[in-house]
Amino acid sequence: MKIIPRMMINFVLLSFFLGSFFILVNGDIPTTLDGPFDPVTVPFDENFRGHAVDLPDTDPRVQRNVKGFEPEQISVSLSASHDSVWISWITGEYQIGDNVKPLNPKTVGSLVRYGTLRFPLFHEATGDSLVYSQLYPFQGLKNYTSGIIHHVRLTGLNPSTLYYYRCGDPSIPALSPLLSFKTMPISSPRNYPGRIAIVGDLGLTYNTTSTIDHLISNNPYLVVLVGDVTYANLYLTNGSGSDCYSCSFKGTPIHETYQPRWDYWGRYMQPLISKVPIMVVEGNHEIEAQADNKTFAAYSSRFAFPNEESRSPSTFYYSFNAGGIHFIMLGAYIDYNKS
Repeated sequence: MKIIPRMMINFVLLSFFLGSFFILVNGDIPTTLDGPFDPVTVPFDENFRGHAVDLPDTDPRVQRNVKGFEPEQISVSLSASHDSVWISWITGEYQIGDNVKPLNPKTVGSLVRYGTLRFPLFHEATGDSLVYSQLYPFQGLKNYTSGIIHHVRLTGLNPSTLYYYRCGDPSIPALSPLLSFKTMPISSPRNYPGRIAIVGDLGLTYNTTSTIDHLISNNPYLVVLVGDVTYANLYLTNGSGSDCYSCSFKGTPIHETYQPRWDYWGRYMQPLISKVPIMVVEGNHEIEAQADNKTFAAYSSRFAFPNEESRSPSTFYYSFNAGGIHFIMLGAYIDYNKS
């Protein structure tokens, strides 16, 4: 994990490629040519080495603790500029098995009430919802269909302002508890977020919990996740971990990716990303091949991306502003042609 403090940055380019990322900076930043510098490090806890044990589905932090169509897995993402954010959440339970029937997204509304006061929440915004499936053409692989995923864009927001919100469908009624987020500073050369956390290869292990605890203790204004989110593709159909694709289901070109791990991850991360915006770009563990040559279904469905606002036709690359920093998110799984 890398924490970037407030600094004069005119341009930041984040490029995720084959498991690594690069930050290119043009501004008043010292370079290695100005060094050498004394490194700032944190001692590595040797207890972590070789003990990347997954959180079990019995851990209360990954279990479903809402009823009916109450919102869960709530998250905030930035739009292209400070005056807009996305609120995302899931309602209803996923299904996994040989025969799954998707929920109907039209049965539950997508609404966010928000404002600068805890009560009343003067503003409302509505959005869209969807359901995605992970389907396999082979026996022994269990199909999956998600709960209803909601994405609502809030607009007309003030910079550097704390907003309160509740999301869900008040007609059921099924609304979330009162939550809050803070908008980014206005985009100018003198306005920057206090701290930005950059993390990759996160997964859902006990090491993940240590990373997230450390991240939270640093009070980030924004989290940038540069791929390899849940490692759901390293699980067999019963949810047990596997380090071997070829030995899991021999003779099948498509291998199981245990989609409930995405739901576990969303529940575990909610206390952080329901109030601190998270921006994600895909990695190789998000490919998750399925029937009809479909890939990246979970990645493209579960997160809100400002690709349309930043004039990108794809969720694999987009850009956004965080104060005076301009981020360009470049995924490794898109053709770098003239478009």
